[in-house]
Amino acid sequence: MSKRILIVEDEASIRDMVAFALRRAEMEPVHAADAHAALVAIADRVPDLILLDWMLPGLSGLELARRLRQDPRTAEIPIIMLTARGEEVDRVSGLEAGVDDYVVKPFSTRELIARIKAVLRRTQADGGTGSLEVGALRIDGPAHRVYAGDAKVEIGPTEYRLLHFFMSHAERVYSRAQLLDQVWGGSVYIDERTVDVHIRRLRKTLEPFALDGLVQTVRGTGYRLSATP
Repeated sequence: MSKRILIVEDEASIRDMVAFALRRAEMEPVHAADAHAALVAIADRVPDLILLDWMLPGLSGLELARRLRQDPRTAEIPIIMLTARGEEVDRVSGLEAGVDDYVVKPFSTRELIARIKAVLRRTQADGGTGSLEVGALRIDGPAHRVYAGDAKVEIGPTEYRLLHFFMSHAERVYSRAQLLDQVWGGSVYIDERTVDVHIRRLRKTLEPFALDGLVQTVRGTGYRLSATP
């Protein structure tokens, strides 16, 4: 079955260019010119991935990404941000909003398709089918769910894979480069700053359950997950 890709972009010429490239890559493009049209399209059928322009009329792409990440129905949809804003602070803002990757305009459709495929590989790969337990944290692998005691933890797809890897290798310290290779698959499109962003998001996810201290920074080396805060 071809992947359904939602293109949220107010410039029709860019939407058409991207849609043409997606069809050539045997993917199904869906168009939306603003956030409202995107939400209508998602309500009709959840896409496999969203290409999201930052500068949309009305609700910005950044705000839409945050809203999608807060809704359990859309929290795990992979998002690639399309934008002319290429500064590091902007990339970090996008990542902290829950974006999986970041493509700066102008871009080649060949690069965009490669990034889409890379993100789909990363987000759709199950980190494991077994259950894991470290302290009060538990992962139900077959159900793809995380629990803190008996409470279900709402968690994004990247944080899920990161937590699954940590819990599979508890008490071991990993550098940012090692985490990129193990969790993101060594993608050439992701830099080490991404690890820091998702570590912060993982801690924020665990904070309401007083479990954020399990994810520890080892100064000068990297990160580990320990059953002892």
